[in-house]
Formats: sequence, structure tokens, C-alpha cells
Amino acid sequence: MDPITLALLAALFIITAAVYSTVGHAGASGYLAIMALAGVAPAVMRPTALVLNVLVAVVGTWRFSRAGLVDWRALAPFAIASVPLAFLGGRVALPVPGYRTLVGVVLLASAAVLVWRSLRADEAAPEPPLAIPVPVALVTGAVLGFVAGLSGTGGGIFLSPLLLLLGWAGPRRTAGLAAPFILVNSASGLAGLASAAGNLPDGIAWLAAAVLAGGVVGTHLGTSRLPARLLLRALAVVLVIAGGKFLLPA
Repeated sequence: MDPITLALLAALFIITAAVYSTVGHAGASGYLAIMALAGVAPAVMRPTALVLNVLVAVVGTWRFSRAGLVDWRALAPFAIASVPLAFLGGRVALPVPGYRTLVGVVLLASAAVLVWRSLRADEAAPEPPLAIPVPVALVTGAVLGFVAGLSGTGGGIFLSPLLLLLGWAGPRRTAGLAAPFILVNSASGLAGLASAAGNLPDGIAWLAAAVLAGGVVGTHLGTSRLPARLLLRALAVVLVIAGGKFLLPA
């Protein structure tokens, strides 16, 4: 990776990590979008997104846990079912056309979620009590874990809207569940991908430093309830552009 591309990616990754981490996410779909626009090879994109996801999710899990927003008991069935499936998903080597279609759909769905979240960003409704049926959580965790490993994301971009739409958790508790869910699935997916000989780019240390910096800022803002409406909508536009790039013929 040439120095100019690396510097550009690092700068954009700082912003992406900061925005995503405000809502408990680690930024995988954003990193995928940026790397797609930069012309990074698909074989490099997935392991890179997972490594960076793990780093930001560690920061997010720590910060949201300290704020009392991580319900470990509610998280357990999701994580137990998702971790082995994320490993299996990480081992699956999709052909390039299939990978492009999958990531394109993921990015467009992510954009829709971010817009929806932005519309609710200023709401101050009280948090509903957690009400997550364990059998449903196990099945959901298994499905999301496999998709997480397969797509190179941590699965949080799917878990968060599900929790909110079904009324299982409010926005802040959703963020608290998403961060550790992303952490365990990204780590598991990365392990599966590593065993399938995934690749990391030159300069990964610089990209790691960038997302850590962004994650520290974003989680501070997220636990302080700072609205991120405009940033979420701007990032949604980037995801739509990148998602469309993936879905169009190469």
C-alpha cells in the first residue's frame, strides 16, 4: 500500500471509528466502504476490517461496561451461539462476485440503519427493561455470527436494529450489548479467517493506531449521550456510494 493511500485511509478510519463507536459499533462496514472506494483487494479487506473491529470493540466494551451499560447476562446467549458460527463464517472463502454482492447489501443495510438511528438520536425516552427470550437470542446469535464472519463485520450492524425494532432494548443498552457482541464475533471471525490464510496490508499498525484514536473519542462521546445525527447521515451517504459500487458490475 503506497504512503498516500495509507495516510488517506488512516484519516478516514479515525472519523469512521469515532462515529461508529458513539453507538457501540466498531466500524467494520465503514472500513469496508472506504477500502472499496480506495480499490483495496477483497482478500485484504475482510481480515483488515476484522482486526480493526477487534481493537475498537475492546475500547467500546471497556467504556460502555464502565458506564454500566453492558448487561452480560443478556449478552450471553447471543455470544454463545454466535462465536462458533463466526469462526465458520470466517473460514468461508467467497468467490469475488458473491463477496461483492454480500458486502454491497451489508453496506446498504448499514446505511439504512444509520439513517434510522439518526432520526432517533435526540430522543430522550426512558430505556425499556431488557426482555430478550433466550431461545430466540440463541437462534439470532447463531445467524448473526455466521454473517459476521462471512462478511468481515462484527454483526453489530445487524444486532442493533433488531434489538431496537423488537423492543428488546433501548438505544443506550443496545450500544452496550453491541460492543461486546462485536468484539467476540470479530475475534472469532478473524481466527477462522486466519486459519484460511487471510491477508493484512502493509501499514496495518498505522491503521490500528488511527481506529484506536477514533474509538477513544467516539466511546467518550457515546457514553456522554452526545448526539451524532449529522455525522451518522453523512456516513450513511458514504455507505450508499460504496454499497452501490459493490453491487454494480465490476
